[in-house]
Formats: sequence, structure tokens, C-alpha cells
Amino acid sequence: MYGDPVRWLSLFALGALACGSSGGASDGGIDGSADVPAPVDADDDAPQTTTALHVVGNQLLDGNGAVVRLHGVNRSGTEYACVQDFGIFDGPNDDASVAAIASWHSNIVRVPLNEDCWLGINGVDPQYAGVNYQNAILAYVGLIHAHGMYAELSLIWAAPGTNQATDQPGAPDADHAPTFWSSLAAAFKDDGNVILAPWGETLVDADCFLNGGTCGATYGNASTPYASAGMQQAVDLMRAAGYQGVISIPGLSYANDLSQWLSHEPKDPRGQLVAEAHIYGKNACDTTSCFDTTLAPVAAAVPLIFGETGETYDDSDCGATYITTFLTWADAHGAGYEAWAWDTWGTCGVLVSDYAGTPANAYATYVKTHYLSF
Repeated sequence: MYGDPVRWLSLFALGALACGSSGGASDGGIDGSADVPAPVDADDDAPQTTTALHVVGNQLLDGNGAVVRLHGVNRSGTEYACVQDFGIFDGPNDDASVAAIASWHSNIVRVPLNEDCWLGINGVDPQYAGVNYQNAILAYVGLIHAHGMYAELSLIWAAPGTNQATDQPGAPDADHAPTFWSSLAAAFKDDGNVILAPWGETLVDADCFLNGGTCGATYGNASTPYASAGMQQAVDLMRAAGYQGVISIPGLSYANDLSQWLSHEPKDPRGQLVAEAHIYGKNACDTTSCFDTTLAPVAAAVPLIFGETGETYDDSDCGATYITTFLTWADAHGAGYEAWAWDTWGTCGVLVSDYAGTPANAYATYVKTHYLSF
């Protein structure tokens, strides 16, 4: 999220948190449902699926060739609960909780991930890390698919060296991100109904974000420079690991600036990249004039997803003024969107007041009403 308010979610972790265990155009989700997989090691084959999401031109198509318009939610928690040592999920991760997301007519769920927890490194409690974490994510994605929805898996929290991944730094680190990308891609190489996102929000420039290097990313209170890994390496490693599906590449400046996306698009031999923007009220780019200038050219060339969107990045407004503008523009330009966030933190930026799916505020009510129109 712009400004990454998830960084202060440890405040909410101190409360009573329920933690789960380790073609024509179509607005629907997966055509047919997949069986919920038993947890498996990341080295084993991922669950087989019945259709394959893929890119043709500037559109996403399902396995039957129908256009897919993504409209869903972010399910935050899996990026921070594990490293904050209270679980893998923040709140329930059972069938009923996923069914509630689907009841809003969502057709995609974005699941943020933690580098250290996936890899089982840097002192994260083993019960919430490594194979246990991977298996929990695989099983959750299976539930998402069983309810007819796609899943986006996005690396969000990471850290260089022996630092714990306790927030989202300015760029993926060269120490661990490449291993993470290869492992994630291997785990989901047989799942045609996921989108893999090698990073969430960056602060480095376009050249650095594409190619990596010690070129602007810093870590910690001392702002210590570190070597970053670039998006071209991410695409190369994911393909080398056998993943043939869709990869989402975000823009610059907290993913809010796509003005250089086309000039710095990674090379993908499969041509299966989508562009990701994060759009909130009070962002630098939060008007239709900005969208027309910076987002529309991208949407004309490749599929565009608002991987995060909400009323305001700072949770200052629970209304629906900005979000109405955002979703209206996206619908007119064939862009998908994933609203932030299906969580119960009690702030303006959440969608629900309970995990049965009760809208939390006017912002959430608008999102639900809009989704139910599909």
C-alpha cells in the first residue's frame, strides 16, 4: 500500500486475532472448480487446474478464450503474521472465509507474501516458516480456486542479508529474492490460474528496478544501501523454474507511476506480462487526467491491473469518492482491480467488519455493490 501502512499492523497483532492453521467477454472466475489440494512441499507438483489464464495482446483470457475482467480483493496478513510470530494468517483461512470473498462476486484474491517466511530463514519461527508456510499458502490458493477465483501471489515483505523481513523495502534484495522467485515459480508451475508478482512497491528508478544492482535501495534506520535484484532477473528465473503463466510487473513510486513501464518492460519469451498499478486517493497519480496520460498507453499495450486500490492511501477517508472514479475509469479501459483490504483492522482502508463479509464502511459498501453488478 502506498506509504505501506501495513508496517504498523503490529499494533493490531496485539489484539485478539484469529489465526488460521499451518470467446466473449466474461466477468466470471475460473470455469469450473478445482479440488482443494492437500498441503504439499514446494518441490512437488502444484495443484492441477482446469483452465489457464493467459495474455493475448492487452487482454487476459481464460482457458476457453473468453476475456477475463479481474475484480477482487487483497487478503492481507500472510506478509506479516509469520514474522510477527502469531501465525501464518491474520484471521480465518477456512472454506467459509473464502466463500465470503466469493459472495461479493470477486474473481481474484491477491495474497501478499513474506520472503523470510517462505524461505524459512533469518530466525522466523519454523512453525510459521519454510515448508509449513509454503504448504499453508498452497492450500489457501487451492481454496481460492475451489470457489472459482484466480489468485495473485505477490512478494511484499523482504530484507537483505540477515535482517528479518519486517516491512517492504525499496526493492527486492539480491540476497534472497532470486531464490524466492525460483521457489515460488516451481511451486506454482502447474497452476494456470495464478498470477505471480515478483514485487509489490518499489522506490528505485526504472533502470535499477529492471536490472538490479546497488542503485538506490536502502534498508533500516541507517538507510544502508543494499544490492537489489531486478524484474528482468525475476522473469528469467520464474521461466527457468518451469512457470509458464502470467507475471505481474509493477510500476515505480509505490507502483503508482507507470510512465516508464513500456520503456522498461522486461523481456519475456512467452509474452505473458501484465502491468500493475497501485491506485489510492491522495497518491501523486489519482486523477483521470493522470490515468489518461500514464496508464491508458500501458492498458492499450498489455493487460493492466490495479493490484491495490482504495479510497485513500493514508486511511483518512471512509467514503467512496475516489474509489468510484478509479473503478469507473478502470472499467472503461478494460483494467482489473483488487481492492485493499479484506481484513478487520477497523480502519477506513478495510473492506469488512467481520470475515463473513459485512461491509465495514461506505468505501466497502460501494466496492461490494459494484462487484455484485458483474
